[in-house]
Amino acid sequence: MNKIYTSEEGRLAILGQYQRALARWPVPARQMRVPTREGETFVVVSGPEGAPPVVLLHGSGANAAMWAGDVAAWAADFRVYAVDVIGEPGLSAPSRPELAAYAGWLDDVFDHFGLSSAAVVGASLGGWLALDYATRRAERIDRLVLLCPAGIGRQKVAVLLKALLYKPFGRWGMRRSIKAVAGVDAREMPEVSDYLVLTFTHFRPRREQLPVFSDDALRALTMPVLAIVGEKDAMLDSQGTARRLTSTVPHAQVSVLPGVGHSIIGQTRRVLVFLRA
Repeated sequence: MNKIYTSEEGRLAILGQYQRALARWPVPARQMRVPTREGETFVVVSGPEGAPPVVLLHGSGANAAMWAGDVAAWAADFRVYAVDVIGEPGLSAPSRPELAAYAGWLDDVFDHFGLSSAAVVGASLGGWLALDYATRRAERIDRLVLLCPAGIGRQKVAVLLKALLYKPFGRWGMRRSIKAVAGVDAREMPEVSDYLVLTFTHFRPRREQLPVFSDDALRALTMPVLAIVGEKDAMLDSQGTARRLTSTVPHAQVSVLPGVGHSIIGQTRRVLVFLRA
């Protein structure tokens, strides 16, 4: 098991902020701890029982709180399961198994809730996990929503090296790094920026590049697919993502948002329309 935090004090600071965010969850919800083969997994469950299920998988360095702006709309029609990915700064186990093991972990989450299948929404790392699960367990994915997903277009390295140059400059440098990498401007989204500064001051993100899915793997995606990427994504080649998906998954709905970076927000309604279709 890797140490994913720089210190116990840092872990407590991040989780304290996260729990305050959970206390402001915009709709009634159950906070549940699910036993899995890779460790306990924390899931926030919202929406009416018996409604069609939607599983949410957040990005690296995040947790279920990233969906707080979307869940009120989605939970009106769906049973929404916002999952804290293991090995990320949430309330799930800090374990980081081999990437191939994550499909088995998701099997355990699905099985715990009695989900034979579900729509899955994944962002960034969560998009990679959703894609990986879809290529291995196509029968369990009803619809697939990918927001700035990793694993299709190439992962950019230069911007990460640039971000490291800001690191010695304390809080100012961290804010500049977050703007460069995630596209989050502290002047426009101060609360989000402050939370990311806190997180990446005390959290150790994954360092390895995520594998790129083959054309054959993408062609096997027969379920409805919606992919939304940002034109100015500094972490991933969004144009390459759009081109490959359009070529290999011709039935997919693919959108490139002009002027948008890696952080995809404001797409609540678009995703809802797709999930309802």
